[in-house]
Amino acid sequence: IEPLTLALQVPYKDHCHLFSPRCVQSNIVLLTQAFRKKFVIPDFVSFASEIDALYENAKNLGGGQVADYIPQLARFSPDLWAVSICTVDGQRHTAGDTKVPFCLQSCVKPLKYAIAVHDHGTEYVHRFIGKEPSGLRFNKLFLNEEDKPHNPMVNAGAIVCTSLLKQGASNAEKFDYVMNFMNKLAGNEYVGFSNATFQSERESGDRNFAIGYYLKEKKCFPEGTDMTSILDLYFQLCSIEVTCESASVMAATLANGGFCPITGERVLGPEAVRNTLSLMHSCGMYDFSGQFAFHVGLPAKSGVAGGILLVVPNVMGIMCWSPPLDKLGNSVRGIQFCTDLVSLCNFHNYDNLKHFVKKLDPRREGGDQRVKSVINLLFAAYTGDVSALRRFALSSMDMEQRDYDSRTALHVAAAEGHVEVVKFLLEACRVNPVPKDRWGNTPMEEAVHFGHHDVVTMLQDYNNKYSPPGGATEDKEKEISEKNIDGLL
Repeated sequence: IEPLTLALQVPYKDHCHLFSPRCVQSNIVLLTQAFRKKFVIPDFVSFASEIDALYENAKNLGGGQVADYIPQLARFSPDLWAVSICTVDGQRHTAGDTKVPFCLQSCVKPLKYAIAVHDHGTEYVHRFIGKEPSGLRFNKLFLNEEDKPHNPMVNAGAIVCTSLLKQGASNAEKFDYVMNFMNKLAGNEYVGFSNATFQSERESGDRNFAIGYYLKEKKCFPEGTDMTSILDLYFQLCSIEVTCESASVMAATLANGGFCPITGERVLGPEAVRNTLSLMHSCGMYDFSGQFAFHVGLPAKSGVAGGILLVVPNVMGIMCWSPPLDKLGNSVRGIQFCTDLVSLCNFHNYDNLKHFVKKLDPRREGGDQRVKSVINLLFAAYTGDVSALRRFALSSMDMEQRDYDSRTALHVAAAEGHVEVVKFLLEACRVNPVPKDRWGNTPMEEAVHFGHHDVVTMLQDYNNKYSPPGGATEDKEKEISEKNIDGLL
């Protein structure tokens, strides 16, 4: 997107060096998508303004406590709040403190699990780790009936998962290997390491040492594993630093099937991505995972540093970060933002993209597509094609769209005398019966002007039935705004 952004900021005579053959060749797909408006979020400016509103709404929340059981985390200000978005096409938007580094903590768990599956395959990894939610706190000393950790998103499972990374290598080699993966996931944007947090974790990690010894007793590790060395690496990986901006690219790589949207490089295989998103969906939010799956319906992973890594598959990755946590260890503002996002947009895994008319779908094309939509709607009304109108309504088209003269489908149908179309629009779609075009004419006046008395009678009967005493007005509150899907069917 940089060439396009820069091109808007410099005089036309200076554009040629931005669109040199080398520049165009290396960005040809991106440029083609931009000029054709074929990005996954066509009207990204409007979508970004909606995100800003959600950000501001969550910013006003109080409550929660900054994690202090790891002393280094307690130093972060509770006022920090950031949201970053990266779509699968590389569209970016940020709000708040998005350049402040913070540690991934538990947000690293799905990423290292993805690396393990990428390297070894599903069957091998799940010889050592289960796939079920535990129903217990993330740091409990508890295994499933097969004496395995319940899943890779709790501490026991994440410690065992750490033991599967680049087996046989030294800790230094393992750490470099994982960091290399993290850089690729982030599109070579900021990925760092907080040695202070690592030391702080190791010094205060008695519970994790207890879990490690319990796992060792139950023979949960691959043969020959040095448990204390694995715990060191576990603490190091939790202490990997990101910013909201770089972490959003990591989430977008998961959303994009393992291809980094910034570099175009395949980082993870489809099997690893599918498994990771499945486990994030069912186990990623500590003891809140079930409620989060119910209300938000998207794969996510939280961490005690205040991060929430959120994935909208095939659309975008999001990182929310705010240090104050609720009683379950999730970011208070982050949970609010995720909930508000899915209340606004039909991103929930079980929102129906065609029939959920009360939510915004940012994936729908704007501009030219809206013009085509109006033309198709009004042409169907002009020709009396009720079947086409029914299809449009069932695909969530706005049946009250207006053309450049502010004429609606009801205006056109009334002027042409199509009784069945008028009946369908009024009774099934519950459109406004008294819209005015640019000349102030209503559908009733159109029907009177062209002598369609049966349409006039129908409009009069409808107005008398649904209008308050004194006649219909444009100001009356329309039950017509709610689409009657039963009537359409």
